[in-house]
Amino acid sequence: MKEGFPTIQARRTRQAELKRDLEFEDTLAGEHLRFRTTWGLFSPRRIDDGTRMLLERIEVEPTDACLDLGCGYGPIGLTLARKAPQGHCTLVDTNFLAVEYSRRNAELNGITNVDCVTSNGFAQIRDRRFDLVTSNLPAKVGREMLYTYLLDAHEQMNPGGRIYVVTITGLRRFIEKGFKEVFGNYDKVKQGREYTVAAAVREPD
Repeated sequence: MKEGFPTIQARRTRQAELKRDLEFEDTLAGEHLRFRTTWGLFSPRRIDDGTRMLLERIEVEPTDACLDLGCGYGPIGLTLARKAPQGHCTLVDTNFLAVEYSRRNAELNGITNVDCVTSNGFAQIRDRRFDLVTSNLPAKVGREMLYTYLLDAHEQMNPGGRIYVVTITGLRRFIEKGFKEVFGNYDKVKQGREYTVAAAVREPD
């Protein structure tokens, strides 16, 4: 063995450590939750600042039908489900691993008014209607896809339904323009140095 290189046993130990679930607890919008995550998912060791900013500002009704678009391992959707105990929350993500960890975290926290679906945006949930749509929108998907998400959200929201998104602050003008074009209204709920939370309402037809 060359000096300075790890042994086979050391490499196997490190491999086992990387495959082991990460675990942590946090309180989000007043709801204490436990999470199990893994490497490869977004922000696996802690709740990211954008998600926290979003959850602190969403208004949830107890009977809301909610959607968490791009759920990751579930912090937004599970918090909403707790806030809407007589409602229901659908969590969707393109990443099947994220959906599986969302499902596990729902079970871990005893949350039953949810279901977790692998879906490219709204593709697998076309039959559902929502009172509240939320998302920590990733800039990397591109502006065309972000605009498609807004159009699909409008189509599947009930009249009077609300949409809340958090994005990097550099996208705030794009989101403002998109909300005004699609929903006819826009509310800049909170702007920070890194993130901006925005909201809109689906007005009655």
